[in-house]
Parts: sequence; structure tokens; C-alpha cells
Amino acid sequence: MAQDQHLDLVEVSDKADPPVCRIMNYDKFRYELKKKQQEARKKQTTIETREIKFRPKTEEHDLDFKLRKIKEFLEEKNKVKVTMRFRGREIVYAETLGLEALKRIADMIRDDCTILQEPRMEGRQLVMFVGPKS
Repeated sequence: MAQDQHLDLVEVSDKADPPVCRIMNYDKFRYELKKKQQEARKKQTTIETREIKFRPKTEEHDLDFKLRKIKEFLEEKNKVKVTMRFRGREIVYAETLGLEALKRIADMIRDDCTILQEPRMEGRQLVMFVGPKS
């Protein structure tokens, strides 16, 4: 029957008794399946993790500029990794000055985001993750 109609005989389920087969244009089926997968990929959103780096003695103007960038990243639905890097002897201020600075940054952007991970030390840097508000 499939040859008479110039179509393909496709086995749907070989586990069934008797096996289930279907008469169809297999090339057209594969083409439509590929198009559906492309459409699903197009609608899929990817979330990137962006990073903003600070130093313990970052000035107020630079801080404002970087906070504005963080807000832009959050509006684009990206996660942001806020990093405070300590060099040399600055590491002694990590638990005091650095932690206070990151808490102040978190308070400034709290209405635009959710804190995914509170500030914590990773080697010589203090790291905090923030994400867009749901």
C-alpha cells in the first residue's frame, strides 16, 4: 500500500504485538520535527552570569556607575556576580570594610533584585550573587 501511494512504511512501535506501522512521508516528518526543535530553541531563554568587580576603596562616583551597570544587567534578566577583590595587605579589611561595602551595595540594589548568595570569601575575594526579581 505504501509503495502504491509513493510513501514510506514507518515502524512506530516494535514492542507491541503485532508491531505498529504507519504509512507516511518520512522526509516531510523529519523536516517538520527539525522545524519544531528550532522553534523551541528560539523561544528558550538563556540566563548569563555577568560579573562586576570592586575594590575596597572604590570611590562614590565609580560605585554609582557600577551600580547602574548592575541594574542594567538585572533588567536583561541576567544574574550578576558582585566581586570585591583584595590585594596585598588589603586582605585584613575583608571581614570589616569589605563586608560593609558589599552589604551597602546590596542595600542600594535590593529593590531591583533578589540576593541569591550572601557575601562570602573565596580566596582573596569576597563574592555575592544577585539575580533579577521574579
